[in-house]
Amino acid sequence: MNALLVIDMLNDFVMENAPLYVKDARRIIPCIVEEVKKAEENHYPVVYICDAHLKDDEEFNIWPSHCIGGSFGAEVIKELKPSQRDIVIKKTRYSGFFKTDLDKILKKLGIDRLVVTGLMTNVCILYTVADAVSLGYKVVVPEKCVISLDKNSHKFGLEQLKTVHHAEVR
Repeated sequence: MNALLVIDMLNDFVMENAPLYVKDARRIIPCIVEEVKKAEENHYPVVYICDAHLKDDEEFNIWPSHCIGGSFGAEVIKELKPSQRDIVIKKTRYSGFFKTDLDKILKKLGIDRLVVTGLMTNVCILYTVADAVSLGYKVVVPEKCVISLDKNSHKFGLEQLKTVHHAEVR
């Protein structure tokens, strides 16, 4: 059974002038909206995986401060707001599986195939997919539903997804 993952489609990545603004993030929103509709029509779960950092998170030694838990920046963008039936997982690292209940929830629901969308291709998408594959999930990444900070990083991420993790990139 499928589950749709929507990763880090949050204000601090998508809104102009946000701390980690991904310039082309708005371009992938319509494709993700379509994937959400498809999931709803086919009755499979939509899981939002969202950065939610503490104010002094060590990740801020690498990246600007972003997505502080409970802040506007850490909220899912209005175009993709989760519904009551959707699942929201908060994470503090790149992978949606690292120190979260994601695997446990997916296993309980009988999920064996993930459709992965969101930000960023070479960071949170890549690390979440790497863990998913290691945990035995089949993974599909709709290419028009992922993006990164720049074209080279995006291209690198897609290549890694295909060749190293054997995700189906379509």
